[in-house]
Amino acid sequence: MNPRIRFFTEEVDYIFKGKIKTRQWLKNVITEEMKITGTINIVFCNDSSLFNLNKTYLKHTTLTDIITFPFPDSRNRISGDIFISIERVRENATEFKQQFINELNRVMVHGILHLLGYQDKNKNEKLLMIAKEDYYLKKWNI
Repeated sequence: MNPRIRFFTEEVDYIFKGKIKTRQWLKNVITEEMKITGTINIVFCNDSSLFNLNKTYLKHTTLTDIITFPFPDSRNRISGDIFISIERVRENATEFKQQFINELNRVMVHGILHLLGYQDKNKNEKLLMIAKEDYYLKKWNI
């Protein structure tokens, strides 16, 4: 299988720039976590699309910025779909006083961390996830 990270848009007017740098950065995250990149689709969408996915597949009735669907693969290869609401990322960037691209990068690496097996359901898991996000975000600028 040819490893690849692909970017798509669905029901949102957004053009993602920086695909090459982002793809390499995310592959480096996966490699540093001792895994192999499989097929990863990152889909930028709107709140409505993500809400419908959240309701249909996770039975949640709340807005979210990201949903990750891992694909079964070998133990060391990670694959999956990552859906990101551009609307939610924009709002969160404003709320947290971050540049949009920084918040988008945080959400993308968050999705990759989920594909790697990290969870954020309890306090300790959330703290580890945030620490990992911060660590890899620093590497974005290297």
